[in-house]
This record gives sequence, C-alpha cells and structure tokens, in this order.
Amino acid sequence: MLDPNLIVYLDGEYLPLGEAKVPLNDHGLLYGDGVFEGIRAYNGRIFKLDEHIRRFQDCARALMIELPLTAAELCKIVRECCAKNDLNDGYIRLVATRGSGDLGLSPTKCPEPRVFCIAATISLYPPEMYETGIPVITAQTRRNNATIVDPQIKSLNYLNNILAKIEANFAGAQEAIMLAQNGVVAECTADNIFIVRDGIIYTPPIYIGALDGITRQTVIQLARTEGYELHEKEFTLFNVYNADECFITGTGAECIAVTKADNRTIGNGTAGTITKKILALYQKHVRENGTNIRD
Repeated sequence: MLDPNLIVYLDGEYLPLGEAKVPLNDHGLLYGDGVFEGIRAYNGRIFKLDEHIRRFQDCARALMIELPLTAAELCKIVRECCAKNDLNDGYIRLVATRGSGDLGLSPTKCPEPRVFCIAATISLYPPEMYETGIPVITAQTRRNNATIVDPQIKSLNYLNNILAKIEANFAGAQEAIMLAQNGVVAECTADNIFIVRDGIIYTPPIYIGALDGITRQTVIQLARTEGYELHEKEFTLFNVYNADECFITGTGAECIAVTKADNRTIGNGTAGTITKKILALYQKHVRENGTNIRD
C-alpha cells in the first residue's frame, strides 16, 4: 500500500496522494483509455528518463491523446516528484488519461487529457530470488495479436496481461509466459524473456507481440558490448524447457533468472553464469547513468 502522504503530481498541482482525486468519469478509469510509463531512479539519477518520456509521448500520439505538457515539462515533473519525496532509489509511474467525459465510448467527448505522476519505492522480488531464480508457468491466455493492439503502446488497458497473471497467481508462480497467437513465445505478463543456449542469447522479436522494453533494449546493448552473441529470434516452449539459462527483464524486475518453467528445471536450477553477468552489468550501468534528480 502506498503512503497517503506521498507527494504526487496531478494536473498542475503537487499534493499528498491521499488528497489526489481522479473523477469517476475519467476515461482512463472507465475504459483504460490512456498510457503510462514505469521509470526507475537509482543513486539519485533517473535512468533513461529522456527515452521513457519519448515513448510516453509516442504512445499518447498513437492514441491521439494531445498531451498538455512538453517533453521538458514532463521530465521536470518526474524529477520534482522524486525530489519532493526525498527519493534517491525508487520507481516512478507517469500516467496520461483521455480525461473526463461522458459514459459513452467516444474519445471526442473528453476535452482535456489528465496527467499524473507517482514516485515511490519498489521491490518486486526479494534479493535471494536473484540467486535462486523464480518459477514460471505458461498461461493459457494468449498475447494480443500485434495487428489488433500494438504491443508497443503501453496503454492503461492491461487486461490481457492481468488474465495471464491471475493464472500465475493460482499456480503459485511468480510470472507467466505468454504465447503469441501462433504458439511461439512472446513475453511474460510484465517482462521480456531471454533464453541462453550454448552461450548464445535469444529473445523474441517485438513484432510477434512483445513490448520493446527499455530494460530489454539496455540488456541487448550491454550483452553485445560485452561480446555475447545475441539474436532476436522466434522460439517455442521447447527451447525454453531445454535452455541452459533463462531470464526475464523489466523496469521493476531488472534482470532475474527463471529456473523452472511448467515444472521443468532450467539448467542447474539456479541463476546461470551469463544471467548473473548480465544482471551485474545492468546494475552497474543503471547506477552510473541517468538524469540527476536534483540540480
């Protein structure tokens, strides 16, 4: 539960979370009509802030939401939310909704978008899980076809992912693999997925229904710079089950090993050598790079 005294931004104001109100007729609430970004802060710096803000703007443009703020203004809001909460390490959620309207579906009835920002701490997995890894299952819920809902749009409608997450929860697993409509591996409910076989790293291409995650992009760059061979290539559950290593990446999770998939042990059942190396590279990189929270 978030602290109600957290200072948040809402439509031009900074106020305690407990006092921030979004009207019930906001189309973000009624229809999931909006976009968001999940951003991390490390060591007093916000990691890849400009890239997150650009994707936020791109997603809003794709939904024809005319943001009332410039990129520079959005960056300032994110930084100030961190500073006002004395946050050096944490997670920021930036959101834009279509705004308030009537009970009809049409976005034309919403004259003004709504923007809010929350900055708080986060810990998705306990530290020991980065050594032992996590179990996953394969969800029966298939990933939305990329020709129906483009996975590059980080919309507020995450029902497709939530249905798969419900399956993981009931199975006692930390995450769920989501398959594309043709049965190949797409991604997890909130993370991108990578496998390692014979020292080569593979991750699904985004066109099959995976989000082109900023953590994913960073890991790909770091792995290739380190000299690893990495391919964006389709693969199936067979390849996951028989991988030497498997790991998932995301803003919240960072990079964590998957050591069991559908009750099949992956590798030796603990975080593999390459996974540990990628995690170490990533953690070093994010703590040394980013936009300063305070001038």
